[in-house]
Amino acid sequence: MRQIAFREALREAMNEEMRRDDRVFLMGEEVAEYNGAYKVSQGMLDEFGPKRVIDTPISELGFTALGVGAAQNGLRPILEFMTFNFANLAFDQILNTASKMLAMSGGQINCPIVFRGPNGSAGQLGAQHSTAYESYYANIPGIKVVSPSNGYDAKGLLKQAIRYEEDPVIFMESEVMYGDKSEVPDEEYYIELGKASIARTGTDVTIVSYNKMMKISLAAAAELEKENISTEVVDLRTIRPLDWMTILESVKKTNRLVIVEEQWPFSSISSEIAYTIQKEGFDFLDAPIRRLTYADAPLHYAANLVAAAMPSVEKVVRMVKEVMYLNK
Repeated sequence: MRQIAFREALREAMNEEMRRDDRVFLMGEEVAEYNGAYKVSQGMLDEFGPKRVIDTPISELGFTALGVGAAQNGLRPILEFMTFNFANLAFDQILNTASKMLAMSGGQINCPIVFRGPNGSAGQLGAQHSTAYESYYANIPGIKVVSPSNGYDAKGLLKQAIRYEEDPVIFMESEVMYGDKSEVPDEEYYIELGKASIARTGTDVTIVSYNKMMKISLAAAAELEKENISTEVVDLRTIRPLDWMTILESVKKTNRLVIVEEQWPFSSISSEIAYTIQKEGFDFLDAPIRRLTYADAPLHYAANLVAAAMPSVEKVVRMVKEVMYLNK
């Protein structure tokens, strides 16, 4: 095992799969000459050359269309968006072409493509650069959505997406996690999509989260432990397909559920989880399911408004105490 940064884990995943299969290539804005906007693709141009690490014009619709066409003709592209906020410009290609072609072709044309890049807020970047998009893409049949919280998961899930998935995969990272260190094994490994993990075991309450909100959730669990509250933390890792059975098994043990996410509350991932768990596990719940989300508003630039809008350790602790009826 060795400690590497999140960006290095992603780079290793792409390098290993590109060495193994010459159909795999990377394309996006500044991925080649500049070594990537966040240095994820550092050194890849030197190893693979300009035919497989391709700088594109600032035209998300254009290079996404090119990538989707390449995938439908036998290649396995990785497309990097500088942020998923910019992928809005390519939404037609993702929604109407990549996700639907297998159905529209009667099962004849697959689209094995990975769309990856940072997602959600990264501090004071203003409303147009701060949206979390998991719930948008998870609402589309035919697309898989991955949102890892650490480098170990990111590498295994990205390798799985590049090598084995025949459907489009949306792979969502976070700007504020690229420097985070994780233990990653030297040997090759893959992580199956659609399998959540138990990041921390506990008996009193279940917290479900993903991506950078896992940091908040685990920190809250540590604070709660100081007050003898045992918290189980479930990391979704994959948003679609959603591993609701792992959540249900945890709720059977703890009887309480809090969901923490960086989404607007309406039609969010927590909405789907809350519905499914109350439907399948109502008899195991000793309190209403609670969720902590983004504020239901565009994220403003001011630091105090960012803090007010986002989930925090203190907010999670308070909500856990509410479902345990401990708040006075």
